[in-house]
Amino acid sequence: MIIRQETKKDFDEIYNLVKEAFKTARVSKGDEQDFINQLRASDNYIPELALVVEEQSILVAYNILTKFNINIDDNSKKQIKALLLGPVCVKLEYRNEKIGEQIINKSLEIAKNMGYEAVFLFGDPNYYYRLGFRQTMDYNIKCLNKISPKNAMVKELVPNILKDVKGTIVFI
Repeated sequence: MIIRQETKKDFDEIYNLVKEAFKTARVSKGDEQDFINQLRASDNYIPELALVVEEQSILVAYNILTKFNINIDDNSKKQIKALLLGPVCVKLEYRNEKIGEQIINKSLEIAKNMGYEAVFLFGDPNYYYRLGFRQTMDYNIKCLNKISPKNAMVKELVPNILKDVKGTIVFI
């Protein structure tokens, strides 16, 4: 298996992979494949952080990280270089082989090397806790979306970067 950056020729296959994979997801809005196209068209898109897992010329997993804002409430003028993780998906027949963890960890490694400090996501805590993500409320960061607070999560890429930060986030 190869983990590599997505290319334009992958876009149709990624669209179909994401659409099929999210049909069985525990947490899904049903439009994740369209959301990826919106992310690519935005100023938040970072091509180096849109990855695929390929096996024998078939895409079996996908992950994207895009720029994300945290609104810090205090007067410290502190800025956090943050990213949004997702959508992440693995083809049904390749699940439970830790492929999702591999592609996420690879993207987090690249992001950290690029100078990013924290990664946020909206997802299933049962899955993301084992990758080091915690609820945003544990860091005094409130999610303003009308979602269960347990699904708003963050991982520090720089230790203690969120210490003493009070803020809010909004998922698109």
